[in-house]
Amino acid sequence: MNEIEQYIRDVQDFPKEGVLFKDIATLLQNPKAMQLCKNQLIDLVGDQKIDKVIGIESRGFFFGTLLAAHFKAGFIPVRKPGKLPYKTISESYDLEYGTDAVEMHIDAIKKGERVLIHDDVLATGGTANAVCKLVERLGGEIVQCNFIIQLDFLNGKEKLKNYTITSALQY
Repeated sequence: MNEIEQYIRDVQDFPKEGVLFKDIATLLQNPKAMQLCKNQLIDLVGDQKIDKVIGIESRGFFFGTLLAAHFKAGFIPVRKPGKLPYKTISESYDLEYGTDAVEMHIDAIKKGERVLIHDDVLATGGTANAVCKLVERLGGEIVQCNFIIQLDFLNGKEKLKNYTITSALQY
């Protein structure tokens, strides 16, 4: 068992009935667990050069900023529409019922910059795939998509098959 797994709480029927939610709030409440998780995420990247780290709203911000500080890279928040104050680019993606979108500032990435994308969970892959498209539209090179948890049964890796995917935990 991975050491951080004991700090992940299962919440039944959230956000809707029939879903078993993997909650990282209990991990965030424990300084030892946060340090263990941060170190594992850093190890997944290795010694690759990183210019920018993207954190996907909102749980991707927690470790995304820590990863950026470790790699001496800039941090880029990717948010839902209307949450960023400057000019943005947007990418839509399909949900089970309907669509959603993510946005990034138009000047967040310069052509050729090496980008690490981070979020807490890889589920269906729709959000992460939309973020990859934003990075590529701005001319960035995706080094890795990095997650704390990967839910294999939801097959999110399929939407990200052109990228390197890593995670500390897999279910």
